[in-house]
Parts: sequence; structure tokens; C-alpha cells
Amino acid sequence: MTMTDSIVWLSTKEASERLGVTLRSLYRFIDEGDLVAYKFGRVIRIQATDVEAFIRRSRIEPGSLEHLYPELKGNGRARDGHETAPATPSAN
Repeated sequence: MTMTDSIVWLSTKEASERLGVTLRSLYRFIDEGDLVAYKFGRVIRIQATDVEAFIRRSRIEPGSLEHLYPELKGNGRARDGHETAPATPSAN
């Protein structure tokens, strides 16, 4: 960043709205060290570039959420992400 570049500061409300999270979640991200913030007196501000970097770091890698739906392994969704035909009971 050069001297001619100006920092774009966001309030906590603006940052939480940009992220689509509650203020409580935003403060947790800050407190846990996931999102950089600055305190000027009693005011907390966040650089817009830090919010954008946080968004990029938070991207979910494909295939990393299998722990959320273990019951579907091999049953309902193929490994390539396409739906498989549901099993139909045979009419006996």
C-alpha cells in the first residue's frame, strides 16, 4: 500500500452486513483471531481489504463437508456429485 492509497474502513455493522452474519458472530471472528480489527478509543473498525481476505480464506473446499452428511455416502449422491436414482421397493 502506498501513501496515496486510502484505507477503506468499515464499522462492525457494515462488516457484519457485508459478511451476512450477526454482530455477535463478527465479534467472535475478531476475538478468535480470524478477522483483523482495530480499536480507536471505543470504536472498532475493520479494513475492507481484511474482510475480503477473510471471505477468501473462508471458502469451503469441495469434498470437505462429508462429515455433515455421512448417511448419504454411497446412498443418494454419487462421488461425482450427481444424484443417483433412489432405490425403489420391489412389488412382491
